Amino acid sequence: MASTHTQQVEDLHFRVLKLLHEKPDISQRDLADQLGVSHGKMNYCLNALIDKGLVKLENFQHSQHKFKYAYLLTPAGIAEKAALTGRFLKRKMAEYEALRAEIEALQADIPSELPANQQEERPASVID
Repeated sequence: MASTHTQQVEDLHFRVLKLLHEKPDISQRDLADQLGVSHGKMNYCLNALIDKGLVKLENFQHSQHKFKYAYLLTPAGIAEKAALTGRFLKRKMAEYEALRAEIEALQADIPSELPANQQEERPASVID
């Protein structure tokens, strides 16, 4: 199983590739803000993705669209995004199942027959 740090890096790369696919003209600062990381970390991440050949930086300074740079996913970047999506989904589904089991166990621990003055509204199952 991958280390927590490796998973965090992979999750960040997945989220960056996903956002760049949706908004290639987004700035590094906006990417950092939307993902809740520092501008320096985002710069490092983007450079790593460029070095791996997953993203390329295009200069559109003379374009009519008024933006200067765009981060474009390369064919390898699109393939990696698909692979990361699968791994991300698998990890999140495992987290969901573990959380669901924990919720069910906690719900089973709540006594169903409390005196009226001690009863709180028992939450409906989130999982139903």
